[in-house]
Amino acid sequence: MSEPRPSALFVCVKNAGKSQMAAALTRLHAGDSVEVHSAGTHPGSKLNEESRAAVEEAGATFEGEHPKAIDVDLLRRADRVVVIGGEAQVEPVEGMRTDIERWITDEPSLRGIDGVERMRLVRDDIDARVRALVADLTG
Repeated sequence: MSEPRPSALFVCVKNAGKSQMAAALTRLHAGDSVEVHSAGTHPGSKLNEESRAAVEEAGATFEGEHPKAIDVDLLRRADRVVVIGGEAQVEPVEGMRTDIERWITDEPSLRGIDGVERMRLVRDDIDARVRALVADLTG
């Protein structure tokens, strides 16, 4: 019998940009070796198109994805729960396998960088963190 795949859940507020980027990049780097999910504390109505374009440049995709709320059962069983940014608040639930970690990512808009250049910098910051996470999860 094969070992179960490790799982990761990425969370931000709207589940339209940063958590979707992290999930897409994890799927890109981990392939089928990691079960990947994303969610939002207050899901938006559509995906962020600048985020989509930035991950596609890196070879990842948002295909088949849409903003969604946190599934408490998934929160409980995920091997890693990562909240991206400082705005989203996720409370632990009884029976969780892991602590909730937070990635405070680069925010280029604070330096006057916007648009596609901003998204590329955010993507690259998330991508570096994702690569380390994948290495940790897959050994």
